[in-house]
Amino acid sequence: MQDQRAELEWREGRVPVSVRFDDPYFSLDNGLAETRHVFLDGNDLPARFVDGFHIAELGFGTGLNFLTAWMAWRDAGAPGRFRFTSFEAFPMDVEAMETALGAFPEVAELAAQLVAAGGGSAEFDDATLTVVEGDARETLAAWQGRADAWFLDGFSPAKNPELWGADLMAEVAARTVPAGTVATYTAAGFVRRGLEEAGFTVTRVPGFGRKRHMTRGVLG
Repeated sequence: MQDQRAELEWREGRVPVSVRFDDPYFSLDNGLAETRHVFLDGNDLPARFVDGFHIAELGFGTGLNFLTAWMAWRDAGAPGRFRFTSFEAFPMDVEAMETALGAFPEVAELAAQLVAAGGGSAEFDDATLTVVEGDARETLAAWQGRADAWFLDGFSPAKNPELWGADLMAEVAARTVPAGTVATYTAAGFVRRGLEEAGFTVTRVPGFGRKRHMTRGVLG
């Protein structure tokens, strides 16, 4: 397991920026709205929620995507529980996570539960969170699960190409249920091609805010 932690600087006192990748963890405009647009709408959620629904993610970061999905699950009145598995190479200290999530009062109640649980793997009333630490190029290959939907949320492909390579996209596809989906904020050509080569039917759709386009895909 990799023991490297996230190195941060703060923009406007509230937006964490990765020193390693020179990239913010969430949109400077509205990170919560971006998560909803890219990852929920991009995977046709919450309409697909059923008991046991499994979301997997590349890049846990602040945990905002998990919290947004969790809130959507509750707001939808979905039955039972859902699972959320995230692969993160450089986990954020829980104190920094708490500071970052303070920018989103809408998820404050759930954020408090995440922080109280240590900011990582935990069992909640209606959700199971698993954060797999280490390089996803190694940890994903060892993972035995399969997801209904994927959130691809690594840092910019231009700055963190390792998390967007064709080999890793093939691993994502191999761990996706038939007709499962993937969504990401990037529309980079090599990412779309990698997903297509892995077996996803890929479409480019309007992005959030200043991003003109994003990518979504369906397996098969």
